[in-house]
Amino acid sequence: FICVLSRLSFFSIGLITAVFSDSGNTPDNKEKLTICNRSDSKVFETFLKKLVGRTSKQQEEEFTTHVAFSAAVLLPGTGPYVGPFNTETTLVFKHVVTNIGNAYNPYTGIFTAPVRGVYHFELHMFGHGGVAVGAYLYKNQGLVVIAYEHQTAAGELSGSNGASLLLEVGDQVFVRLLDGRRIYDNQNHHTTFSGHLIFTM
Repeated sequence: FICVLSRLSFFSIGLITAVFSDSGNTPDNKEKLTICNRSDSKVFETFLKKLVGRTSKQQEEEFTTHVAFSAAVLLPGTGPYVGPFNTETTLVFKHVVTNIGNAYNPYTGIFTAPVRGVYHFELHMFGHGGVAVGAYLYKNQGLVVIAYEHQTAAGELSGSNGASLLLEVGDQVFVRLLDGRRIYDNQNHHTTFSGHLIFTM
């Protein structure tokens, strides 16, 4: 590669070396000689651009297929109750435990699918004080499952559920608190919403 050093940036040289090293396709002496004998380095530069483009695409695909999040409904020091409300209300899980891929929005409570694939979601609702706990899991505007628990006596109660969903790019998944229901949370993060990509399709 010495013959083309003057026409390529140090970054390009380092990148092409890394690509060959990772792929195991290091050019042999004959290939090096062929490249060095070319009077015009545009052929080599075109070859380099193709490799760089392919590597960038692979990295982008790898990034978008790493999707996982988990969040609790209340930030430490706030709460402890959310609800009851007169209508169904979208829950915003503000305390983010993890958000790989940034597909979950902690300001709206909405997860937006970055790639087409099958995802798994779970919701865990915790209650205290004898008021029923209830929340729906929605895909776009369609109800998927409910997490619900009610007891007549005062005390602690919880309801959980989950589902695996086929999502298209841009589909949204979120949790809504049932009207007249209440949830409890504190620094121990009892009430959570989680999801992750299982595989692309």
